[in-house]
Amino acid sequence: MGIGKTTPFEDLIEKAGGCAVVDGGFATQLEKHGADINDPLWSALCLIKDPHLIKKVHKEYLEAGADILVTSSYQATLPGFVSRGLSIEEGESLLRRSVELALEARDSFWDSMKNKHGGHAYNRALVAASIGSYGAYLADGSEYSGSYGSNVGLDKLKDFHRKRLQILVEAGPDLLAFETIPNKLEAQACVELLEEENIKIPSWICFSSVDGENAPSGESFKECLNVINKCDKVKAVGINCAPPQFIEDLILKLNKLTDKAIVVYPNSGEVWDGRDKKWLPSKCFNDDKFECFATRWRDSGAKLIGGCCRTTPSTVQAISKALKEKL
Repeated sequence: MGIGKTTPFEDLIEKAGGCAVVDGGFATQLEKHGADINDPLWSALCLIKDPHLIKKVHKEYLEAGADILVTSSYQATLPGFVSRGLSIEEGESLLRRSVELALEARDSFWDSMKNKHGGHAYNRALVAASIGSYGAYLADGSEYSGSYGSNVGLDKLKDFHRKRLQILVEAGPDLLAFETIPNKLEAQACVELLEEENIKIPSWICFSSVDGENAPSGESFKECLNVINKCDKVKAVGINCAPPQFIEDLILKLNKLTDKAIVVYPNSGEVWDGRDKKWLPSKCFNDDKFECFATRWRDSGAKLIGGCCRTTPSTVQAISKALKEKL
């Protein structure tokens, strides 16, 4: 990249005042609209049954002030679709559709805003294609433990992700979002794939954390980031779907370990029991707390802030209000 040239990703962060807003919980909002996603495919089931709801949720997050839309492909995988009786071709088409729906929502929203008042109240959002971890496909809670077993090595993880990565990139998103990565091995697989496939669009890699100190596998973030820091194709690293009370300390920790932009989009603080498939009562943040903490997270060094499970468009609106107050 030549001197003075920036990517649309970097431009967006600058236009947003130094900290851009990522959207919020997707499955949470789909369920509010009546979608039944109690299924191994989770929110990706709506790609088959209710694609209009996916577009509706994207629009709601854009109206709330999201600068980045994350696609509905987190749990969309070719093996997952095939296990439901779909063909490989149908699965590939659904993966492409996840990006197309987000792009269509973004473009129609942006056109309507320009016609209304020049779009000044909003930035033209970018679309990040979601790539969930191998554990998300397993749907057994292992994205929160990193315990994939001794038979899952680097090559197996790369083979698992490769075709999905290729299809999603071909569909034309602005970014790639590797989400809820639980261990160093899968982070390495993501990095090596980006290099092997010579991916041209920027990526971020987000881990979760169940203790506020380490990756779910127990490996230190220093170990995990060592394999990411050498890769210029990864523009941001961070945390998603971890309790919000962990976030400030994790931002400070990550800032010491990398020069890449920091992205955080925590859940509401409620705890998901991956085995019994239910939310457990726990300490959670309401929208007012997200509004308050968003500025603290930004001031601690985060460049992208949003929400994950159990957050809503009203959460994102609160975050956007806090971050864009002086713009």
